[in-house]
Amino acid sequence: MSDEFEMGQGLGHHLEMGFARNRWTKADVNKLGQGDLLAQVLHVVRGTAIIHIIKHIVDLVGDCMPASWKKGKWVIEKHVGEGQLELDLTKIQFHFSPNQKDGKMIEGNKLRKELENSKVPVLNACVLDYLIAHPEIIPEDWKVDENGNTHYIYFWGTVYRDPSDNLCVRCLCWDDGAWNWNFSWLVDGWNDQNPAAMLAS
Repeated sequence: MSDEFEMGQGLGHHLEMGFARNRWTKADVNKLGQGDLLAQVLHVVRGTAIIHIIKHIVDLVGDCMPASWKKGKWVIEKHVGEGQLELDLTKIQFHFSPNQKDGKMIEGNKLRKELENSKVPVLNACVLDYLIAHPEIIPEDWKVDENGNTHYIYFWGTVYRDPSDNLCVRCLCWDDGAWNWNFSWLVDGWNDQNPAAMLAS
């Protein structure tokens, strides 16, 4: 009997069904085959190791002012959120105003009022900064939409004011092969590439 591992069609199908049932993505499966990750998983399969789930706790009242903005005397106009949030990425959803869908565009100031009036549970920039610090937990499908357009995911729970009295809000985006943050002025327009990050009930 050969020691060489072979995966037949039946076993491959069995694994494919298991991956789908447990909500694996193609990127997850690809990562599983890299380095020695499978050797670590094998310890769990054979009962010689256990899985310890890492909890990601975000301080919602933490310092979310970029260092360069501090030096430039920017201020936080509004910050929504208190206490701590145990981050569960499956509970973060993208919210779109009807006025930014189907080719439409809405000014940021108007969108801000819509979000506030509708009491959309938007997340603040503390969550954004936590995700930037832990990019490995950001879902692969946050990079682009179904048409391949880059997502710019806005964290409306924190609004900033610059020294010239202009308001802006920061966003998360996949740029040049890495997760980064950017921002838009509230006089700019928001379309279907610009969802608001919100916490599902």
